Amino acid sequence: MGHASRVRCAAMSIAVVTGAGSGIGRSVALALAAAGWSVALAGRRAEALEETAAARPDGDFLCVPTDVTSPEAVTALFSAVRDRYGRVDLLFNNAGTFAGGGVPVEDLDPATWRAVVDVNLTGAFLCAQAAFRTMKEQDPQGGRIINNGSISAHVPRPHSIAYTATKHAMTGLTKSLSLDGRPYRIACGQLDIGNAATEMTARMQTGILQANGELAVEPVMDAADVAATVVHMASLPLEANVQFATVMATGMPYIGRG
Repeated sequence: MGHASRVRCAAMSIAVVTGAGSGIGRSVALALAAAGWSVALAGRRAEALEETAAARPDGDFLCVPTDVTSPEAVTALFSAVRDRYGRVDLLFNNAGTFAGGGVPVEDLDPATWRAVVDVNLTGAFLCAQAAFRTMKEQDPQGGRIINNGSISAHVPRPHSIAYTATKHAMTGLTKSLSLDGRPYRIACGQLDIGNAATEMTARMQTGILQANGELAVEPVMDAADVAATVVHMASLPLEANVQFATVMATGMPYIGRG
């Protein structure tokens, strides 16, 4: 399939983006819309979703306020998308929280641990499950799920045990979805992102704790560069899949010893 054919297919394709009210989710939603996708925007705050949609007035958006930790809310999200568009071709599983970040492991409140697991892991599973069911049943069958894994799916930062554990678990979720989706033309890949310039990474600019105990300012990259990678992954025919990819600020202390 040539590039022009892929663009035409994208123009008829339906995407669901979670965490679409800010940061990477907003950037990805806008980039998909620019590439011709119809995009369902999911997130906790209706006003933030409307702001995302307003940033591209010519886009085809459906705003669905959603708590991804609620099975009922996730079911309602995908029902709304099917009612509006008839199918789901892409899920960008992006909603996440860094709650408890910066707290030493011995001081982390179990309630905070559970809250992070609920959003980052259970929420990702619920959305993937709903997308999987839809993609399996629709005609033509199939679709693609892209999980936001984070650099923390590979290596931790100090005092980030809840976030890091859930992002490592995301890799297992991705692999299982890839395997179980094979009979139904459901592809699943994971994008591990490092230091995109968003609200979550604002502290990078003032100094963040390093493994050696020092504080250091870290470089960041434009979230639009992350979005371009998602659009590329989403544009592939279902016979091809980017299983794992890493996009990161070039100079961030990740490779080697920093």
